[in-house]
Amino acid sequence: MDEGGTRREGGGGYAGTFTTRFIEGLRSEMEERTSESHRMDRRRELGEFLRQRRTRIDPEQWGLVIRKRRRSTGLRREEVADLAGVSTTWYTWLEQGRDINVSEQVLLAVGRVLLLDHHELDYLFTLTGRVAPSDTGLRTELPETVDIVMRQLDPLPAAVYNPRLDILAFNEGYRWLMGMDLYPRPDHNALLLRFTNKDWQARIDPDMDTIATTVANFRAAYAQHVGEPAWKDLIGRLEGIALFDELWARHDVEPRTGLVKKYVHPEAGPLTFDSIPLWISKSSDVRITVYTPADAASKDALHSTVRVG
Repeated sequence: MDEGGTRREGGGGYAGTFTTRFIEGLRSEMEERTSESHRMDRRRELGEFLRQRRTRIDPEQWGLVIRKRRRSTGLRREEVADLAGVSTTWYTWLEQGRDINVSEQVLLAVGRVLLLDHHELDYLFTLTGRVAPSDTGLRTELPETVDIVMRQLDPLPAAVYNPRLDILAFNEGYRWLMGMDLYPRPDHNALLLRFTNKDWQARIDPDMDTIATTVANFRAAYAQHVGEPAWKDLIGRLEGIALFDELWARHDVEPRTGLVKKYVHPEAGPLTFDSIPLWISKSSDVRITVYTPADAASKDALHSTVRVG
């Protein structure tokens, strides 16, 4: 009551303060429980998403030879872990929805193994509470007109590259020239194949030393992407290869220009092409490179062998 004996409105005093703090404490506890519940739901969804995407991957897409019949389809956990460069235990925990730390680089590696497109990769990052980096190497969506142009160029070999030398698309001429059916789709990167794949290396004339120029082109493009996880992932896969380490250590840089390139096709034999890079737009860093025969023998081999349509 006040001095006149009238009851005060509201809680007031110690009791009112205690009640307010008690209610705030309950609210905070409820919010924390709700937040934890959301995190658990998100981790559960993450595990189901990873398991589903794992089962849709044919092991042969990664060059794995399966000799015994399996009861379940797709990749096994240990295979995903091995291809992504993480421990089987860690990946199992991720699928089980355990509360573990996940780095950008590891998520990108898992996304690469599971062949996630950029929408799926965004989803993966969101479920782990992270924001997907702007440059994942999976984000380039080509206009439909590019595919039309590529088909019109056949039988001239043509491929679409981004600055990191990922091969984003190719036509029948390029498929024939480089044997694209021999390589798992996740390895469709010209620099990676040049240093790690014997079939790709066998198709490039050993007397033509263009690899130093290729590395110098890649180094020049890297200046705008230093520290980005997708680029670091590719460089990490190349480090330890003596020739790459030697060329990378030089820090040579060269702009991308047209070159005369020589190849050794397993059926057609020696071939020579002029490569012409054509940028898709003024602001785009994605280009179509067209390979035109540099001599009559290469032209005859190309037009008599490549089946178009």
